[in-house]
Amino acid sequence: MTFDQPIPIREIANQINAEIIGNPNTVARGINEIHQVRPGDITFVDVKKYFEKSLSSAATFVILNERTEAPEGKTLLLCADPFTAYNNLVLTHRPYLALQNSISPLAEIHPSAIIEPNVVIGPYVKIGANSHIMANVTIAEHTIIGEEVIVQPGAIIGTEAFYFKRNAEGFQKWRSGGRVILEDRVDVGAGCTINKGVSGDTHIGEGTKLDSQVHIGHDVVVGKRCLFAAQVGIGGNCVVGDEVILYGQVGIAQNLNIGNKVVVLAKSGVSKDLEEGKTYFGYPAQEARRAYQELAILRKMRDEK
Repeated sequence: MTFDQPIPIREIANQINAEIIGNPNTVARGINEIHQVRPGDITFVDVKKYFEKSLSSAATFVILNERTEAPEGKTLLLCADPFTAYNNLVLTHRPYLALQNSISPLAEIHPSAIIEPNVVIGPYVKIGANSHIMANVTIAEHTIIGEEVIVQPGAIIGTEAFYFKRNAEGFQKWRSGGRVILEDRVDVGAGCTINKGVSGDTHIGEGTKLDSQVHIGHDVVVGKRCLFAAQVGIGGNCVVGDEVILYGQVGIAQNLNIGNKVVVLAKSGVSKDLEEGKTYFGYPAQEARRAYQELAILRKMRDEK
């Protein structure tokens, strides 16, 4: 999540009651969880075994709960509860705004866009020219929709990320500071759900088409001209290349990379990265030719009994 304007790190430290270790005369440009950090960002860590990963990440500022020396080029913010500090910063810069109207007056909708009855549009949503939002669609806060986008009835775009921190009481919810971005000529089928990013953006590339009841998790990046059939589900933080085809009921686990022009056949379960240009099948998914060979061997063994 990028701040509206850079914020002095002294001001951030005062907000979260943190001690500064390192250069106090710098400014923060955004706040992101570890999967999305960029130079100028604030992130956090509260588990010792992840300190090195956070301190060596692209983040310029790290909120942490154990005194340590600041690496060159980084500023540390020492406080008792880094997660709460992080989450409160996100809430400060992305507060919840409950809807008072079906279409928020803070939304920007191009005059040529078609908005059918019972559509709900949240604050800071942008909808481009000649897009068509059909009945009973919900488009949550900060969603960006390009030109000539079609969203079919009942789709929900921009839902909160399914992202929780485990603690002694159970699970503590993260405030989602990211967005959903649909590029031009994306089609979203009936009943689809697309989560906003935890701190970055969930991004659907130009010309991609989603069938009915597809679910896209938080921070997923989908390339251009992809085709996803009904009941496909993609876990958080996945990157899907251009011109990928996922047939019905394909499931993709979180944090994976799917190469360009991959085809995954129906009902397959993807648990590892897939190389570009290949066709996959099965659970766990493997190259289709090998999967069919193994099935043929198993059938032959059964018949020979």
